[in-house]
Amino acid sequence: MSERKVDVCGMLANLPLFRQLDADEIKNLAQGTFEHRVSKNEILFQKGDPPHGFYVVAYGQIKLAFPSVNGTEKVVEIIGPGQSFGEAVMFMEKPYPVSAQALTDTLVLHIAKPAIFAVIERGPEFARKMLAGMSIRLHGLIQDVEAYSLRSGMQRMIGFLLEQPGNMTPDGMEIELPACKSVVASRLNLTPETLSRILHTLSEQALLSVHGRTIIVHDAERLRRHQG
Repeated sequence: MSERKVDVCGMLANLPLFRQLDADEIKNLAQGTFEHRVSKNEILFQKGDPPHGFYVVAYGQIKLAFPSVNGTEKVVEIIGPGQSFGEAVMFMEKPYPVSAQALTDTLVLHIAKPAIFAVIERGPEFARKMLAGMSIRLHGLIQDVEAYSLRSGMQRMIGFLLEQPGNMTPDGMEIELPACKSVVASRLNLTPETLSRILHTLSEQALLSVHGRTIIVHDAERLRRHQG
């Protein structure tokens, strides 16, 4: 994979979690931060491994997943640039409950536990931000459980598409799926076959067009109404 240079201090300073820290604190934090380059499909850590800090994605994508009862895997989250993961288990001092695998060539920053604890001891604001971030993630997991329990596969897929960033084109909103369709299906608790059928149905109804991982939503409002 390419050896892209990363400004670790600049990366840390631009993360919402660290924006209240001054230059000296960022420099100290960077001293406890290590670059870890992960090739596509490479495992960063396995379920059951002990945590020694937490991670931030500099570029690329990380898939968090665990084995499902039918022998496949359940994708819990897809982590993109600027997002962090692993904070909760670092504080709990318990093994990782999921595995982490790179979906593309990825660079993560691993921030060691002592560096984080040193920042926390200097003031409460950073700790509050970490708690807020973990609370947002917990809220997202609760929303996932609610969606799996109360919403149909069609509703989950439409909701997912409408949440994705896109670019306006003459044909509508162009959306790039954040991962391959099998990973997106697992993230939404669907089989790949069900996801394909849903996209085919929506395409037949002229609500969207599918071109590999690129989806063009022709009328977002119509698609939202179709969600019910």
